[in-house]
Amino acid sequence: METGPTGGGLGGDDLSQSSPATAISRWSFEVSRRYQHVLDKTVPHILYRWIACLVLVLIYAVRVYFVQGFYIITYGLGIYLLNLLMGFLSPQVDPEMQDGPSLPTRGSDEFRPFVRRLPEFKFWFAISVFIIVGYDLIDD
Repeated sequence: METGPTGGGLGGDDLSQSSPATAISRWSFEVSRRYQHVLDKTVPHILYRWIACLVLVLIYAVRVYFVQGFYIITYGLGIYLLNLLMGFLSPQVDPEMQDGPSLPTRGSDEFRPFVRRLPEFKFWFAISVFIIVGYDLIDD
């Protein structure tokens, strides 16, 4: 026969673990996990992600046009987008800083493909987030 507490789990200790801070921590973890799941599901859909990004840019441009202002925010956004573009187009390792030739000269040399400093997904994500933040900075 069992003489221990019934109900399984942690018994009476379960009530002490349900503080407001723990509940908030669990909720924020669940939200971040779901958010990451949605981002992971968008990875293979490159064309749709960029179409959505272009729609965001067009909405932003129309909003700036109708508000007739906030050009300094748009200027800052443009500089940031150029910085992201430079990171996207530049290699991870600068070939001029490497010692020796960068292309294989013998059959035994290893071929190293072009590796971007900023991957495509991070490039798209940074553009989308910054456009949304820029859109929120423009007041009516």
